[in-house]
Amino acid sequence: MTELLFRLFIKKNTKDERSAYGVLAGIVGLFLNFSLSMLKIVLGILTGSISILGDSVNNLSDSVSSVITMVGFRLSGKPADEEHPYGHGRIEYISGFLVAIFVIAVALELLRTSVAHIITPNEMDVSVATIIILACTILVKLWMSVFYFKISKKINSAAMRATAVDSRSDCITTGVALISVLTMLVFHVNIDGYTGAIVAFFVIYSGINSARETLEPLLGERPDPDIIYSLKKVAMSHDSIIGVHDLRLHEYGPGHLVASMHVEMPAELTFVEEHEIIDTIEAEIVAQGLVREITIHSDPVDLNDEKSIILKEYTTACAKKINSKINILDFRTRGEDPIRILFDMEIPFKEKRSNEELVEELKNKILSRVPDADIHINADREDI
Repeated sequence: MTELLFRLFIKKNTKDERSAYGVLAGIVGLFLNFSLSMLKIVLGILTGSISILGDSVNNLSDSVSSVITMVGFRLSGKPADEEHPYGHGRIEYISGFLVAIFVIAVALELLRTSVAHIITPNEMDVSVATIIILACTILVKLWMSVFYFKISKKINSAAMRATAVDSRSDCITTGVALISVLTMLVFHVNIDGYTGAIVAFFVIYSGINSARETLEPLLGERPDPDIIYSLKKVAMSHDSIIGVHDLRLHEYGPGHLVASMHVEMPAELTFVEEHEIIDTIEAEIVAQGLVREITIHSDPVDLNDEKSIILKEYTTACAKKINSKINILDFRTRGEDPIRILFDMEIPFKEKRSNEELVEELKNKILSRVPDADIHINADREDI
């Protein structure tokens, strides 16, 4: 069924393919969620079950979510313009966050109603038909979860993954409502208020997780280690590259990564030679689809300056004594009497001491060996 929908409604290898997947997901979600919601509203009213009514409201919120998803994908697919040179891709994250907030708000209202029914139990009138209907809705939601997960993989969408998780969670909330109905039918015990509260708590938990997942890319989450490894691997595959550091990744929407990094190269290379090598590396990285854009900065390293090499080895050893994960990069020296020492210092985020404390400690260690040195350290936190 899923693949049939893809073949019918998705035009492959077009600039609108990603948007088409999002719109298809929205249309399917709107139709099925609204149908399930209306069915459960009728069923909840007929049976008097607050947990079924709560589940129907959950499906209704999913219908609204589907509308937001369609609008979000349409807007995020707009091309870059003068005011938004990196496109509108982040709208997809904002739409996913709005969906999560809406779900949480609905769940809080459901929790309030459930507590009221715990205090004053409601009358319930259930049958085998009720059980069959609820079981069928669980199967529909399972299919929807698989459907959304497949789309999320095809277009690498956090919003779609969040929607898939929400659909899977809906299976559990409907299952809880089903338990309430079965308990009433078999044991004539009314636990509807309690199961309604359980449904509410579960929906709140799912909503919070979805909100966090869609907000993290906007806040600047940790880059995918596989992408970092691949970027460094491409650069280091060139003989002229001695090292890679200061790698930065910025996400302007799913599939729109912009990167920058520094590469260390032999100082004897001419500017033209460096430029050609960097252009080649940038082209390879973009051609492999690792990022949309990348800018590479060259740091020259004098491999023939024995004094500089010895000082770098000593500085690195001192840094490792302070914290074994500190890296010393872009090391260079200038002049004599006093000698000028310049380098970058990568500090892991987990290090508790401040950058200033660590810089001062390392400076003192270097000065114990080169008393008159003029030391300049650029310290930064890195995910080492």
